[in-house]
Formats: sequence, structure tokens, C-alpha cells
Amino acid sequence: MNPQAKLIFTISLLLGTTVTISSNHWIMAWAGLEINTLAVLPLISKSHHPRAIEAATKYFLVQSAASALVLFSSMTNAWHTGQWDISQMTHPISCLILTTALAMKLGLAPFHFWFPEVLQGSSLLTGLLLSTAMKFPPITLLYMTSPSLNPTLLVTMAILSVTMGGWMGLNQTQTRKILAFSSISHLGWMAIITVYSPKLALMNFYLYSLMTMTVFLSLNSMKALKLSTLMTSWTKTPAMSAALMLTLLSLAGLPPLTGFLPKWLIIQELTKQEMALTATTIALLSLLSLFFYLRLAYCTAITLPPHTTNSMKQWQTNKTTNPMMATLSTMSLMLLPISPLILPTI
Repeated sequence: MNPQAKLIFTISLLLGTTVTISSNHWIMAWAGLEINTLAVLPLISKSHHPRAIEAATKYFLVQSAASALVLFSSMTNAWHTGQWDISQMTHPISCLILTTALAMKLGLAPFHFWFPEVLQGSSLLTGLLLSTAMKFPPITLLYMTSPSLNPTLLVTMAILSVTMGGWMGLNQTQTRKILAFSSISHLGWMAIITVYSPKLALMNFYLYSLMTMTVFLSLNSMKALKLSTLMTSWTKTPAMSAALMLTLLSLAGLPPLTGFLPKWLIIQELTKQEMALTATTIALLSLLSLFFYLRLAYCTAITLPPHTTNSMKQWQTNKTTNPMMATLSTMSLMLLPISPLILPTI
């Protein structure tokens, strides 16, 4: 892609996100979401592969439908209450439509089917963008409207997301699809706590983005699109393979890694809200995700490929270690001890 064009699309992405997260008026928030959608479409379809064009088309259709629903819900609310302010979303039907629209934008179950397909048709770097930066504006809108959202609907969608994210990721062999189902599962954890502790949901999103960025950049460095490629990566980049294995376990939420912190705090908050049964259910369902994270970790660092190859294996890489990767890996693994600093802010 032309560097000037890429620069324009990147600036548009930043502009769309900034407009949405800083607006109080629904029309401005909607405009920011539209700018984001239009800016990311060329990045998805830049390879001109039929799979990439299909992914861009699916993404456009889903996001257009979700944007139309956002506009419809805000207009319905303005019709009944005379308010265009984002924090004044009080009409119950409008809240219901808005929750559905944002679930479609995020890829929450049962509106999640587009997300793995779009991620599979994109490159790893575009997939990283779709999994983190593109989720930030809808998450922000959920945060701003959290007092008026329907808790029962969100909890139902959250449990469904964790179930589907774990269950459908079990038999995948493509790393991008596995990370897509991982994203759906993590979104379930964010959605379940949004009404009760919005700051905690936002913190969960930040930590999820940090760990996902580490995984995507590691896979991009190894050029690993399938599990079979991942099996031979340890010969080329042993240190990165070890860091990737630990980051995957952190994404799974195992102590004493960073990923354990949001899960622990969410279960604690749900218990305080007298939702111990819900907390137990979502914790047990996350074991499904743990299985495919463990399988990825096993493929990355523990197994040898089950076949012999005639080609020579490269026993050392010529690349120098990226300092950003080292920083991201460290933060993805070692933020749990500073949790006493984080707790007072939530």
C-alpha cells in the first residue's frame, strides 16, 4: 500500500477514535464510529486476496448495521426524552437497542460470527488493530452509558460469549481464529462487569489489549499463521517462543501472571454483588479457553513437530531483539505485584 494512503488511514483511525471517546453528543459519537469503519476497510482489503475482500465486505456490512442501530437508538431516546446527551440514555427500548448495537460492533455473542472470519482474512497487524484499537470506541460508549444498561441482558450475553469463545476455539488450527475466539471470550468478562464496575471493565480491556498486542506482534515476528508453523518456531527464536508461551498463559488468566488480576477482581466484584453463582459459572467456562491457550503454549515451546523435514532448520535468527517486544512481554507477565497500586483507583 502507498505510504501516503496508509498515513491518511492511520490518522483517520486516530481521529475517529478521538471523536467518539471525547464526545457527549450521540451524532458526534456515531460520526467517529463511521470514520473508524471507513478508515480500517482499506487496511483489511489491502492484500487484494479474495479472502481479504470477503473479510472487508463482512466487516462493512456488520459495522454499518450496528451504526444504523446506534443512530436509531439515540434518535428514539431523543424522541422520548428530548436529550441527545450520551449519559442521558434513559428510555428502556433505546437502551436495549444500544446494547445490541454495541454488542454487534464488539463481536459479543450471539453477534460474534463475523469476527473470526474477518480476522482470518486480515493480516496479523490488521488483526491486532481489529482486536484492540477498534474495540476501544464501543467499549467507551458502554462505559459512558453503563448506569442505564440492562444488567440481565449483558450478563446473558457475557456468559454466552465466554461459552462460545472457549467452545468454538477448541478445534482451531489457525492462530488468527484462535485469537479471535480468545477476544470474544475476554469481551464476555468485560461485559459481565460493565454495569457493576465500569472502571474495572475498562482496566480489563487495557490489560487484554496489552497481552494481545504482545501475542500478535510475536506471531507476526515469527510469521506464524498456523499451529504447525508455531511448532518449528523455537529453533529460530527460542527466547521469543518462551515469552510467547508465558504471555498465552497470562491471557488464560493463570496466577502469578498479569492476566490473573482482572479475572480475580471481576470474580471478587461479582461476589460482592451477590452473584456468586454467576461468578462460578464464568470461571468454570473460562477453563474452555484455558485448554486452547495451553495447546498453543504446548505447540510453541514444548513439542517437536511430528514429522521430519528435508529442509535445513535455522538454528539462530539474524534479527535483533525489538526493545518494544521486550517491554510488552515484561508488562504482560509481571504487573500482578503492583495490583495494590491499581486497586484504589477502581
